[in-house]
Amino acid sequence: MTKKIAVVIVAAGSGSRFGDPIPKQYHLLGAKTLLRHCIDSFAKYVPSELIRVIYNPDHQDLYDNSVKGLSLVAPVPGGVTRQQSVLNGLRSLENENPDHVLIHDAARPGISDDVIDRVISALATYQGAIPTLPVLDTIKQTESTGIIRRTIPREQLHRAQTPQGFHFKTILDAHQRFEGHEFTDDAALLEQLGLDVVCVEGAVSNDKITRPDDIGRARDWINPVPASEKDSDMTHEEFRAGTGFDVHRFAPGDHCILCGVKVPHSARLEGHSDADVGLHTLTDALLGAIGAGDIGQHFPPSDMKWKGAASDQFVLHAVNLIRERGGRIVNADITLICERPKIGPHTQAMREKVAEILGIEVDRINVKATTTERLGFTGREEGIAAQAAVSVALPVK
Repeated sequence: MTKKIAVVIVAAGSGSRFGDPIPKQYHLLGAKTLLRHCIDSFAKYVPSELIRVIYNPDHQDLYDNSVKGLSLVAPVPGGVTRQQSVLNGLRSLENENPDHVLIHDAARPGISDDVIDRVISALATYQGAIPTLPVLDTIKQTESTGIIRRTIPREQLHRAQTPQGFHFKTILDAHQRFEGHEFTDDAALLEQLGLDVVCVEGAVSNDKITRPDDIGRARDWINPVPASEKDSDMTHEEFRAGTGFDVHRFAPGDHCILCGVKVPHSARLEGHSDADVGLHTLTDALLGAIGAGDIGQHFPPSDMKWKGAASDQFVLHAVNLIRERGGRIVNADITLICERPKIGPHTQAMREKVAEILGIEVDRINVKATTTERLGFTGREEGIAAQAAVSVALPVK
């Protein structure tokens, strides 16, 4: 008899360890966000009405953009803790009465079919099953001073991953029983009750995205290049150039957002969104390279949806358009034109941020600054101008 399986995808976190105002689950990996990769992986196993995304309502716009084109039920607001978020998701499934449920972290976009299959298969025998990887490094237990006190045998140690699978009623009862407590993962609740949870083989590609540099590693897992194509000369591309230019005036404030980086200053930039003049001109350059108009056509200032929005959303939209055409971004060069704030101390952080948004190596990004020798509106410190140039490779039809 076929079991009814539901999925809970936990995507309510702020990603504070990721060190970015945009939660990591909404960052682009290839042509899709981390969250969308997860949803698409499980959509092959369960109907859309049995998928529950747990989210933060403050991220509504990011969520809507991430799931565009999908017919999902409304997302479930998360709780203060991950455990409360999972419980909210489980309770939202009670009327569906599934036999089993898979609980997955949205920060693991590299989940593969074989890992999901192994978890589901194990639930025919056990109350719970989780994918794990063996610990390969020697583990040392230390004091707070760093002095080693003992070496822990690693033969029986495993790194836990998700999705963690359970009999639905068992895990719901466990979460309700321990509501208000905090456990490191869902399997720990069953362990506390003395129920067996089995480990199945996980995958390196399923490791969690925690830091920005994890995105680069994950890109190879999501879209591996076949060996037969790595040295092939059969791919024909044409190269397009795009340019952009933008200006924003200063307004009362204490910082500017430039190329996705918060730069302290005695004023802010005025604009309908976060007024990131660097990312606005980059967006125009990307759109220009593929003949797709300009930022105002795609994100009109008259649309209140974009009031105060983070400008990396605009860049990601342009990136998605390029990806949809089978294209790739070769490089980007951004120039910020102002007397103040001083840009030099922040250019490396800006390069890293732009590289992350575009999904390319940081050595393909350049951010520099210049002045107008005190001439014009930038010389009078009334605002900042920016220009950008990009190169995009598109397949020849």
